[in-house]
Amino acid sequence: MSTVTPQKPSYASGTSDAPLLGDTIGDNLARTVAAFGEREALVDHQSGRRWTYREFDVDVDVVALGLAARGVGKADRVGIWSPNCAEWTLVQYATAKLGAILVNINPAYRTHELTYVVNQAGIGTLVSASGFKTSDYVAMIDEARPECPSLTDVLVIGGSEWQDMLAAGRNGDRSTLDDIAGTLTPDDPINIQYTSGTTGFPKGATLSHHNILNNGYFVGELCGYTEADRICIPVPFYHCFGMVMGNLAATSHGACMVIPAPAFEPTTTLEAVAAERCTSLYGVPTMFIAELAEPSFEEHDLSSLRTGIMAGSPCPVEIMKQVIDKMGMHEVTICYGMTETSPVSTQTRADDSIDRRVSTVGRVHPHLEIKIVDPETGLTVPRGTPGEFCTRGYSVMLGYWEQDDKTAEAIDSARWMHTGDLAVMDDDDYVQITGRIKDMIIRGGENVYPREIEEFLYTHPDIVDAQVIGVPDDHYGEELMAWVILRDGAEPMTAESLREFATGKLAHYKIPRYVHVVTEFPMTVTGKVRKVEMRERAADLLAGGR
Repeated sequence: MSTVTPQKPSYASGTSDAPLLGDTIGDNLARTVAAFGEREALVDHQSGRRWTYREFDVDVDVVALGLAARGVGKADRVGIWSPNCAEWTLVQYATAKLGAILVNINPAYRTHELTYVVNQAGIGTLVSASGFKTSDYVAMIDEARPECPSLTDVLVIGGSEWQDMLAAGRNGDRSTLDDIAGTLTPDDPINIQYTSGTTGFPKGATLSHHNILNNGYFVGELCGYTEADRICIPVPFYHCFGMVMGNLAATSHGACMVIPAPAFEPTTTLEAVAAERCTSLYGVPTMFIAELAEPSFEEHDLSSLRTGIMAGSPCPVEIMKQVIDKMGMHEVTICYGMTETSPVSTQTRADDSIDRRVSTVGRVHPHLEIKIVDPETGLTVPRGTPGEFCTRGYSVMLGYWEQDDKTAEAIDSARWMHTGDLAVMDDDDYVQITGRIKDMIIRGGENVYPREIEEFLYTHPDIVDAQVIGVPDDHYGEELMAWVILRDGAEPMTAESLREFATGKLAHYKIPRYVHVVTEFPMTVTGKVRKVEMRERAADLLAGGR
């Protein structure tokens, strides 16, 4: 690692030979279709359906004209509530061509959450799957609808209203879309994504064409994408990881989007990579952990892979090494960001050393600024000093939908987005994310960062995955609790056996006092561990004498 010069502030700006794109999403897609019309654009692996770019553009226009025939226009909010499917992608680009605002709805939401989002965003048209897994979306929509006065049109994918919409679109006048395109600007709001809402109600991050098109484009640039790439996207479209880093990165480069399944399944993902000869694979760390642990892993030919993205939560060092060594993803990159920043702020580069890729989240993205500040004073801290990660530039959201007060809490007067993440910047501009400000544990006056302990726990031969949280303690204020997933056949783990393993390797105050063995962690649909829920459950466990 480089030496640290204390006087140098933790600030960096991203330069690039490639200028920012000034297109709308529709105009950018048109450029790609003109250049790569006969190349494959989209593959829905499970259904076997395929589109070239020219075919994809035709079907996008059909959906756009069909929605327009039902009264959808510029700035109208169109909700989409569905797991990953080809129709999701068609609606994404169709609403962009209309200038309508696509509102992504978490597939895991239930009636209460659906009602809140429909009303908060003022959704007039809702595109929905009929259901998924144990969720009956149609029944929940029927239950919510009396409480949602703005909702006037529901289109169930594959249903009669959906078919009617497509029929109207096929009979529509294509020149209508050209007329609409002339009224759109890259700075128009085009997408609302609701944050996970781990505290209080979720907030709707409002994003423009300029926000998400450019972020997808530069993510793709740093992955080295060309029209020859085929990107396997098992991460949810409802989140930026799927629809921006996946879909928009692909279409801005003429690459192919491959949907392995409606939701993540390790076997199906590996099958899709092999069958479609994917060159890139996306996932959060838990997805890669599941793929590597899949009993049939060795049966899948992954030799086409060269790159991909691991993001969404901190990437364990050992898992990253296996992704490179066993999956052949030698150019895999780490991305860091948040929904409110479209999402990516930093990314490792393909030529970064393995050490850089396993120990940092890379350097600032092109055309962005980043800094690390003291959370109390707001002053930029010296290199090597932990603080709050902030970013500024084209990627910062327009704001939270109709919540100016919440926007002002997150974005300061100089347009810096305050992320709430703790980070450290070194002298070569590489950033390490050390945790969330709210996740930092203060034990007896000592600041403890869960990430450091989690990385250590991965070195235990029986631990497959680990998360560390703080729990209340009368004496120290907080104590450490490790939640661990053990390999099959491992001996039971106790706090005593873990302490024995850690003694002499970790400072005494960093050794977890409690150990809770589980088979899975509570997760958001995007694969982030819900530590707030873990803390709630831990309180119940400890109260019960566990």
